[in-house]
Amino acid sequence: MSILRWAFALGVCAAASAQAQPASFTVATASIADQKAVFATVEAAHVVPARARIGGTLTSYEVKYGDSVQAGQRIAMIADPAMIQQLQTLDAGIAAARAQLAQANIDFARAQKLILTGAVSRAVYDQAQTGVSVATSTLKAKRAERDTLAQQINEGAVYAPVAGRVLLTPLTQGTVVQAGDSVASIAEQDYVLRLDVPEHHIDYLHVGDMVRVAGDKPLFAKIVLVYPQVANGRVEADAIAPDVGDYFVGQRIEVWVYVGSRPGVVVPASFIDTRFGLDYADLRAPDGHAIAVPVQRGMPQPTPELPDGVEILSGLKTGDVLLPPGSAP
Repeated sequence: MSILRWAFALGVCAAASAQAQPASFTVATASIADQKAVFATVEAAHVVPARARIGGTLTSYEVKYGDSVQAGQRIAMIADPAMIQQLQTLDAGIAAARAQLAQANIDFARAQKLILTGAVSRAVYDQAQTGVSVATSTLKAKRAERDTLAQQINEGAVYAPVAGRVLLTPLTQGTVVQAGDSVASIAEQDYVLRLDVPEHHIDYLHVGDMVRVAGDKPLFAKIVLVYPQVANGRVEADAIAPDVGDYFVGQRIEVWVYVGSRPGVVVPASFIDTRFGLDYADLRAPDGHAIAVPVQRGMPQPTPELPDGVEILSGLKTGDVLLPPGSAP
């Protein structure tokens, strides 16, 4: 059973590079994995809220529904008008403190000259020097207070906590929010496929099995969880795939799962030639010559050994030696 599931692990063959066309291929009976089409729903493994860190007014959204975001990307901005006014007040205070420092430096420079001639007392000189120190400290305090307030204002930026896709932006511009309010809901990038399988196939669902996602290009997912509960005659299982992020959360897609095996003939599709709507294979006759025989092509059955494997329903038997198309006259 494990060998059949490994043969059904088509992700390996999808990633394999194209091999050179062999000179011949000997037909042999092999175990073919039967597959059943079921529906799976794209689900987010985790939905993470992006929350406001300060209270204020939502001034802008920088994302919309369905946008892909990276962790740490800014998605919204919250501003508190009171903080903006405080910032303007501090800017004015810093300007005043600079003027006071400039005046204190002028007074101190004058005192330095006058004390050399004895025109002012030592007390006046010390007072001017103290004025410079006080004005310098006042300016530093104002700047530190402004930096603190500016950092609080910067806390109004709401960042994406994880990489993923925006599912919900529940607020509108101008909405008043409090610290901790959810501004957006983000589906984490690692989506899962939630399979819905009939109960009578439950014996074929195992963690580690591969399933094939229907589509234009091969996409394969690995079952990571089988839910231990049957509801309405169906069982659910979760599978993960590397490129499921291109789908929408909640989208239903077709998935092929392993449901058993049977004997059959599988050959490389490159040995089958289609002429006028009919499929032919070139066989090596007992006398060494090549003859073309019609075959009936079945479903694709790729395996790690035969990335382009296709089932042949009739026309070939075990021991036949196939030659590349065009070998027969």
